[in-house]
Amino acid sequence: MRHLMSPLDFTVQELERLFDLAGDMEQHMDRYAHICEGKKLATCFYEPSTRTRLSFEAAMLNLGGQVLGFSDADSSSASKGESVSDTIRVISCYADICAMRHPKEGAPMVAASRSKIPVINAGDGGHQHPTQTLTDLLTIRSLKGRLSDLTIGLCGDLKFGRTVHSLIHALSRYDNIRFLFISPEELRIPSYMTEMLREKGIDYEEVIRLEDCIGSLDLLYMTRVQRERFFNEEDYVRLKDFYILDKEKLSLASPDMLILHPLPRVNEISVEVDEDPRAVYFRQAQYGVYVRMALICTLLGLNPEQETIVSYQGGNAC
Repeated sequence: MRHLMSPLDFTVQELERLFDLAGDMEQHMDRYAHICEGKKLATCFYEPSTRTRLSFEAAMLNLGGQVLGFSDADSSSASKGESVSDTIRVISCYADICAMRHPKEGAPMVAASRSKIPVINAGDGGHQHPTQTLTDLLTIRSLKGRLSDLTIGLCGDLKFGRTVHSLIHALSRYDNIRFLFISPEELRIPSYMTEMLREKGIDYEEVIRLEDCIGSLDLLYMTRVQRERFFNEEDYVRLKDFYILDKEKLSLASPDMLILHPLPRVNEISVEVDEDPRAVYFRQAQYGVYVRMALICTLLGLNPEQETIVSYQGGNAC
């Protein structure tokens, strides 16, 4: 039995197989329409989510499985004081696989240590968001044709952005990657991330103005300034509109640069950019369904050819 806590839990070779499977699912959805019949996915979301929760549910339904769970802590026994450890032991009695989002870093890891079914980290605080990273990697590979030889600009909230941290870790395993970290001083990338890059000999630069570097980018990964991560409203209001990508700034970019965003968007990308062919963030959201379909099948040990369990024999056993 395997869990997914970090994008580094899969080797580069395993990721290639996962992305190949996701690509086949995109092209031949009917081939996989019944592979998870009789299987249940529990979505345990202790904080709000639209894309991640619904894409997990859509993925399982596309595979012929069923979904149960809760969409916020107040609608679960967490509101009565139940621990994550106890919750997952109960969920293991009802479902075959679980996707968990939690505001506390490490909570999904605690759940995985007590679970009798595979657990997927669907985001834990400002720490990791591995399935968003898998989505990002699949999007880049599908639209750029490669995951190496890229200059990537990450813009906005680089301090609290779990999607950014996960993506940096994942891309650091590929050849000839260069990062440009674009943020105000208050939202700079944490020092432990830059120390990791220095240890690996990966080139990076920290800049403040997007206009100064957008012309050199293969990819621009925009992020929102997250109100829920701030300790006071004043700091949030001061920084929330620090970066706004509009047509004027985009005119400085390469014609084949891609614009990604984990969503939700607030003000950081003007709606006028949506029609630009370089804006792929809504396609990115669709790729999230395919990669989660592939991940569910992989962690359940399902053989897509034979539609049989090849390694994991299921939960529902307390």
